[in-house]
Amino acid sequence: MAGAAEALIPRLRERAARTEELRRIPPETERDLHDAGLFRILQPKRVGGAELDYVALVDCAALLAPGDASVAWNVANLASHHWMLGMFDKRAQDLVWSKDVNALIASSFIFPAGRARRVEGGYRLRGSWPFSSGVASCEWNMLASVVSSDDEADGIEYRIFLVHKNDYRILDTWDAAGLRGTGSNDVEVKDALVAESMTVAVSDLAGGPSPGSTANPNPLYSLPVFSLFPYVLSGVALGNAQACLDEYVELARHRASTYDRTRLGDLQSTQIKIAEASAKVDAARLIMRQNCIQAMADAKRGRIPDMATKTRLRRDGAFSVNLCTEAVSLLFSASGARALFTTGALQRQFRDAHAINSHFAFSFDAAGTNYGRVALGLPSESLTL
Repeated sequence: MAGAAEALIPRLRERAARTEELRRIPPETERDLHDAGLFRILQPKRVGGAELDYVALVDCAALLAPGDASVAWNVANLASHHWMLGMFDKRAQDLVWSKDVNALIASSFIFPAGRARRVEGGYRLRGSWPFSSGVASCEWNMLASVVSSDDEADGIEYRIFLVHKNDYRILDTWDAAGLRGTGSNDVEVKDALVAESMTVAVSDLAGGPSPGSTANPNPLYSLPVFSLFPYVLSGVALGNAQACLDEYVELARHRASTYDRTRLGDLQSTQIKIAEASAKVDAARLIMRQNCIQAMADAKRGRIPDMATKTRLRRDGAFSVNLCTEAVSLLFSASGARALFTTGALQRQFRDAHAINSHFAFSFDAAGTNYGRVALGLPSESLTL
């Protein structure tokens, strides 16, 4: 996997400007990613996937992001949906993978955006969901919704619906300053009938056996999905920040100040900024990878994380990405006016870093608040954990 990802970096860099112009991943890049098997790194082996440990999402995204963060974002995001499909009822898995094991699946996990009601044999679903990355390339979509009930005593149920592209409409809304190439458009469902077997309750994804466990007994498919949600995409921030750091160090080694010809590498301020940025990036890498590795180890032992662990995972996911964003901002500021040129990668890395950081999963205010509540003995406010 690592070799295949690294081999693509020169091509991704060459196509980065076109990817931004298209506002989606170019067809030739998608073909390269399919050929390399990168969309299928967490797909079950029984259908030809690699079935790697969960940390592969972080590692793969971190390897691809120096080429283009938008590509890395879509690969990690779409690869994670093969993993999630492995937790659905086997009938859903067979319906998708028997037709095409390479079929891509988009998502939007914004539950209040949808409304579903139970009917005979399944659910009627409607809604309008934003930020469905890579949706134009996908055959299916995992759309999150609140399930309404006539009986208030039933409480609120969160459920995910696997919907075919014929049942939703893509709205061309993605024209963003960062991650421009992800094609994260809106999708709209007017009224779709979704079979029970094509849905999964969020409570079944909280850790431990899932509806797909019989078909896919690997502990990979018993991980707590939304506790680990930040790590689906955190590797993009890591690889983007590492590329920014590597390029700044290389520049500082050879460049002299425009005004007084002082070599930048001789300045103490340059040396300190490199130390600070690299410390942030290295710390972020340790946090991301160790949490994913530990989660897999716990799953292999049959341990289901408690709420304190789940909120810590969300806290650390947000904190580690924030570290990467701080590193990129520090290096961008230290690079002077040259960083502003659109012919260079740094301005894109800066825009992408802040676009990544804007994802709700990386809001430290949200993750930190919930962690603090649980640490103080208060109930979690998250309905997905």
